[in-house]
Amino acid sequence: MPTFSDEFFMREALRLAAEAGEQGEIPVGAVVVYQQKIIGRGFNQTIALNDPTAHAEMIAITTATNFIGSRYLNECTLYVTLEPCVMCAGACFWAMLQKIVYGASDEKNGCGKVGSALFHPKTEVVSGVIAEESSALLKSFFKKLRK
Repeated sequence: MPTFSDEFFMREALRLAAEAGEQGEIPVGAVVVYQQKIIGRGFNQTIALNDPTAHAEMIAITTATNFIGSRYLNECTLYVTLEPCVMCAGACFWAMLQKIVYGASDEKNGCGKVGSALFHPKTEVVSGVIAEESSALLKSFFKKLRK
């Protein structure tokens, strides 16, 4: 089985983020990976679903738990283009993810404002993977909104 890098899976999350942006949603995408296979995908759908909890991470986690048949994802990695918010960090905690990899930091709404204690103690957190591309996608989206 070939080995895939964090960047490989983040590129899929970035593709989903672009899809969200094309649909008028804030461009954030996420994938959950188990044994080198994507088992959950999501992108922001808060407008389409009229649901403030329909963040990319929440949708990807729900899809992954349904695939595995367990509420725990302790052998899985979540890749997300933007630092999780407090709500999504809480969901990651309860899912007991093995690893979380995110791209751009979110100084305004990211969970880092509260601290890394929001993640499960056994969860490895990696930040900054394709951060510039993730950030550029978000900046471009908000620039268009302001026009």
